[in-house]
Amino acid sequence: MEDFISELGLVQRELSIKDELKTIVMRRSYDAEIEDVWDAVTNPERLPRWFLPVSGDFRLGGRYQIEGNAGGEVLRCEPPRLLRVSWIFGEPKEGDFSEVEVRLSKDDDGTTRFELEHTATVPDEMWAQFGPGAVGVGWDGALLGLALHFRGELAAPEERAAWIGSPEAKRFNTAASELWGNAHAAAGASPEQVEAAVRASTQFYTGE
Repeated sequence: MEDFISELGLVQRELSIKDELKTIVMRRSYDAEIEDVWDAVTNPERLPRWFLPVSGDFRLGGRYQIEGNAGGEVLRCEPPRLLRVSWIFGEPKEGDFSEVEVRLSKDDDGTTRFELEHTATVPDEMWAQFGPGAVGVGWDGALLGLALHFRGELAAPEERAAWIGSPEAKRFNTAASELWGNAHAAAGASPEQVEAAVRASTQFYTGE
């Protein structure tokens, strides 16, 4: 389990706020070739091995749907370096905006630099309750899943399902929520706001 917790320390987290528009940015490196990372994040046959099943049209302008999660349109696709998609839960409302962009680049040491940026409009009441942990903790889980995929760990669906409900996963999500609390504070939130948001996002992801 300590290896899973240590994975959180490999991620750089940033948060920017402009009224209802909130942007989180996550950066880390993977010990894999850039073409392999690109394939892992765009190939519908590999996505379920570390993330979730995705269906749809994977060409530029095509629409996709993640099983039990968000869907949207492929807005930019520049292999093997840039992917941008709209990211919508359910029926969008007027004024809603949510996009996810993944950027890949080669590091000097031969690893691949992975950057994920998620920008969305977030209602004030939801932001006050959960802060950046509402989406940030989920993305931490995805980045962990990708790391384990490259290492061949938790490769079977039943292994991943068992881990998601385990005490180890709860500790991972608790630690991730606290790290997003740090990013929230760095973006100017008060200690009271940070404490409330960390508590709510931790409860959401751990069920406790």
